[in-house]
Amino acid sequence: MTRNIARIVAHPAFAQAQETLRAQHDRLVEEIIALTEIPAPPFHEARRAAAFRERLAAQGLEEVRTDAIGNVTGLRRGRGNGQMVVLAAHLDTVFPEGTDVTVRREGTRLYAPGIGDDTRGLAVLLAFARALDAAGIETEQDLLFVADVGEEGKGDLRGIRHLLIEGRYRDRIGAFFTLDSPEVEPVVIRAVGSHRYRITFRGPGGHSYGAFGTVNPAHVMADVVAGMARWRVPSEPRTTYCASVFGGGSAINAIPEEVWTEIDLRSVCQEELNRLDSDLHMLIAAAVEAENARGDTSHGEITVEAARLGARPAGGTDPSAPIVRACDAALAAFGFTMRPETGSTDANIPMSLGIPAVKIGTGGCGGRAHTLGEWIDVAPEPSLRGLYAGLAAILGVAGLHPDTETTATAP
Repeated sequence: MTRNIARIVAHPAFAQAQETLRAQHDRLVEEIIALTEIPAPPFHEARRAAAFRERLAAQGLEEVRTDAIGNVTGLRRGRGNGQMVVLAAHLDTVFPEGTDVTVRREGTRLYAPGIGDDTRGLAVLLAFARALDAAGIETEQDLLFVADVGEEGKGDLRGIRHLLIEGRYRDRIGAFFTLDSPEVEPVVIRAVGSHRYRITFRGPGGHSYGAFGTVNPAHVMADVVAGMARWRVPSEPRTTYCASVFGGGSAINAIPEEVWTEIDLRSVCQEELNRLDSDLHMLIAAAVEAENARGDTSHGEITVEAARLGARPAGGTDPSAPIVRACDAALAAFGFTMRPETGSTDANIPMSLGIPAVKIGTGGCGGRAHTLGEWIDVAPEPSLRGLYAGLAAILGVAGLHPDTETTATAP
């Protein structure tokens, strides 16, 4: 794979692709700004999707469409030698409707919610499509460009889940890149799985003095949270839990009729995650049983509802897999050192299905993701170096066809 990347980077067509990326860097920045300023709050990505679809169609890709879940896809055909390689970036941000997404520029820094996670990734997809065309690059495998919905939070990876399990290309996808966050050296090859619950405890309620002794759902919730604190989980594979959000009750002098908590369980190992999930349900059942046995149930017993808010699968890509070796070699070719990392990204889904997948950065640097102060730096040189490395890695997996033109359209 190292020799393959070296051959790709030395190819005249790749040099032309680099020149196109350099000549059109200002256009990349303009598209980052334009797309960022189209709000895409969770479950409301349609406006940004429509704008991206229009731009993708203008690049001349085939089969540009919006699928049943809201993903925008476009196909760049290769020679059909092998399976399809997905290049994905997500449309949604973590920010609610009404968030000001106006981009503020200070020197080479751009500030706006969602600008690096993951609007820059969307603009990079368009830049890569232009560079490949301008250079006359033909790939062995087809490239599927995807702007997906539902990557953040309670979106629960629904866009990529649909693409790979129900979508029209599901049986053809052999490798998967998600372009997310600016920094290119951390490459996610191991997926952190998560199960998230909203657990609601209900009881008959009553006056805090007059109905004293009546079963209390707050006691059950407290027992569950205290029980979680006594769990022992492995540090490797890394496994975690958190009771994070709480609510309920009506008055300080009333036994609550309803209380609730939201709980996050995580692990890089699906077996450990499933074990933790089972432990949670056993803990809930034991706490409910204990309270109903302890207190007065003449007006009703404690009941519980555990509603799953999300289930992201754990998984991983073998460090020796060609897609990982391509990333390592491509980054090294442009002066970077790859750092294999774990993360919760769109790559969770293909990893869980056994499809080689990574999350790679989009070039440059950034910070304060998931805050109103989110920023990226678009200084050309570090940005371009990251773009070159990312494109080389993709071509290392998709394959550079021998008939690729050595002369190409000027940018």
